[in-house]
Amino acid sequence: MSDAQRTQKIKELTQKLSIVKDKKAKLDTEANSWADKRDELNEQGKRIRNEIFTLRNERNRLNEQVKELKQQRETARTEIREKIEKIKKLSQEIKVVAEKRPSRGFQVLQKEVEAIDWKIQTTSLNVKEEKELVDQVKQLEAQLSIYRKLDKLRQARLNLQNEVKSLKEKSDLYHKNLTEIAQKSQETHEKLLKNVDESKRLKAEADGFHKLYLEIREKAKPLQEELLTVSNELRRLKGEIREEEQQEKRKGDEAIRGKLEKQAREKLERGEKLTWEEFQLLAKDEDEPQD
Repeated sequence: MSDAQRTQKIKELTQKLSIVKDKKAKLDTEANSWADKRDELNEQGKRIRNEIFTLRNERNRLNEQVKELKQQRETARTEIREKIEKIKKLSQEIKVVAEKRPSRGFQVLQKEVEAIDWKIQTTSLNVKEEKELVDQVKQLEAQLSIYRKLDKLRQARLNLQNEVKSLKEKSDLYHKNLTEIAQKSQETHEKLLKNVDESKRLKAEADGFHKLYLEIREKAKPLQEELLTVSNELRRLKGEIREEEQQEKRKGDEAIRGKLEKQAREKLERGEKLTWEEFQLLAKDEDEPQD
């Protein structure tokens, strides 16, 4: 290949290299654009997933509270049922005892007992009279015990009724808190589901951008190979030119050296004084091995 042909070839290859570089640069720019969009969506997806993790923990925490409140409410309701059963039994027992209630009232009976006690303490009685009064007191005390038992049963029933009232208030409060927390848990769950859907959408869109990125990179591979081939061919041709130029330079240097050596020898033969450069040139020539 002549120098002119080689130069023309280099020119053509350089133009081709520029064209291929431009094409690949455009594809790289497009690929990077898809990659940037993909990375942006992946970053959004990461933030959404972190939020999903937080929401799931919050929802689970609220559900645990709901579960605990349900258990407390059910415990309260069970206690209420048990105490209501006790109240019913007490009411039945009160009814039975009330049927045995004396015709005279508690105050009347109590005053009568006090009067007899006073008489026993202040009056001189024989044994028979005292025994009769003591028996009367026993009979009256037996009647008073019915009233006392009624009072005790009624107080027990009242205590239970107060406990039931307190338990109902607690149960209502548990139910109120439970309802509020359950609502909050539901709202949190719905938000979580929306984020899950959003995360899936972002991932699908990011995967689409990544697919486009890979497709562009695949399109760029032949161009990269072509760039490598053209670049190697350019280096080869330029190397050949440099080698020829160096050969031409060596030939020129050898011709000049030969001419200078001839001139130096002619001066030496004429007995003329040599310059240091001429002396060095002849000395170097003599030191070189002969063929």
